[in-house]
Amino acid sequence: MSEHGSAGEDLAQPGDGTWSDESEWEVSGVDVDGLPIDATPVPVVAIVGRPNVGKSTLVNRILGRREAVVEDIPGVTRDRVSYAASWSGRRFTVVDTGGWEPDAKGLQQAVAAQAEFAMQSADAIVLVVDATVGATATEEAVARVLRRSKTPVVVAANKVDSERAEAEVATLWSLGLGEPHPVSAAHGRGAGDLLDVILDVLPETPREAPSLGGPRRVALVGKPNVGKSSLLNKLAGSQRSVVDNVAGTTVDPVDELVELGGSTWQFVDTAGLRRKVRTASGHEYYASLRTRSALEAAEVAILLIDASDPITEQDLRVLTMVIESGRALVIAFNKWDLVDEDRRYQLDKEIDRELARVPWARRVNISATTGRAVQKLVPALDGALESWDKRIPTGRLNNWLKEVIAATPPPLRGGRQPRVMFATQAATRPPTFVLFTTGFLEAGYRRFLERRLREEFEFDGSPVRINVRVRDKREQRRKR
Repeated sequence: MSEHGSAGEDLAQPGDGTWSDESEWEVSGVDVDGLPIDATPVPVVAIVGRPNVGKSTLVNRILGRREAVVEDIPGVTRDRVSYAASWSGRRFTVVDTGGWEPDAKGLQQAVAAQAEFAMQSADAIVLVVDATVGATATEEAVARVLRRSKTPVVVAANKVDSERAEAEVATLWSLGLGEPHPVSAAHGRGAGDLLDVILDVLPETPREAPSLGGPRRVALVGKPNVGKSSLLNKLAGSQRSVVDNVAGTTVDPVDELVELGGSTWQFVDTAGLRRKVRTASGHEYYASLRTRSALEAAEVAILLIDASDPITEQDLRVLTMVIESGRALVIAFNKWDLVDEDRRYQLDKEIDRELARVPWARRVNISATTGRAVQKLVPALDGALESWDKRIPTGRLNNWLKEVIAATPPPLRGGRQPRVMFATQAATRPPTFVLFTTGFLEAGYRRFLERRLREEFEFDGSPVRINVRVRDKREQRRKR
């Protein structure tokens, strides 16, 4: 008997009547938390427009439920938020964005960056315009940007509550984005027709994640005054970022192309995060949004931690943000020139206790001030990105999984032992695996499989996500 469960049925074998090809599985299913999941990525629709034209109201109408926050005052939505949606049997993701202002300053500039990022990563764009106001200078500026995009655009003329108001819609042809479609997000008028149009332009499958084709993007993240700007300056060989002993000098992300290890990298120095985004205000909230956006636009993050001081809650908060973003990760313990033997002993204990969530993260001890060991960041970044991009062939994955489960079966659940019928890697960046099973797998067993997966396929420096999809019992009975 193993520590993970009693010996029972092995992994279903091909030809024994239980092994299933992935094509047999329906899209219905639940993950380990009881939420619907699917191994197949779905297309993304970005809802964009200037403030207070009814974007969030339209999102709620598309979803058929009240999810997005709606207020009469403009600018309530600041960050972009994603929701799962479906129409006429097709699944897609809706992204609600903050108001887009081409000449935005301060906080509005961060909101504009969020909307722009959503447009860059979407498979279709819905530009929401207030039909009672008509096309403003803002919409015309947005239209100029969207006309250059290869992504299909649908113009939603909102607040058309009557046939009389439809006469105003024709003026929106002037945007040069095709036919404007009248809709009343508040009352539902024309919503079904708009969704039909969206599905017509939406591809069946999402486009591939954009390959940068140039320098790999690296986000420097960490709490204030940990040395992010000093490291960027050392790597760039110039005073690219403002450095001051006062914490919080950097507010906007600062980009720099850096030649390192024979390759060109694009580093982004971000603002230090003091507190939770929900409790931040003013420029701190603005900085947190820009930092999150920079992180999501990056491929790998270097989390800087001040090795001379104890690991803090702020450090762990930034770590959580990196984990949630799904980016590859390198942890750089900075100010190593200030660390003595006693501090090294304490730091080892802190790492075991505070960083237990990321034993897979590559670690480098550096000094941004003196330049100590900064060149060691290159192999750490290369290795983390290699893991982040890695794909395991389905046959090899399932052969390995059969051996692991034969040696250590999953624990019983409700007196029955779940069987893993099939496994596939659904995505890279980060590597995401889906296990098709006859029952739930305990969290401890999933962690065991993740550890073994990392050992076998060397996923150092990258998060690995494992989803479990349980075959519907009614479907099992039908197939019998």
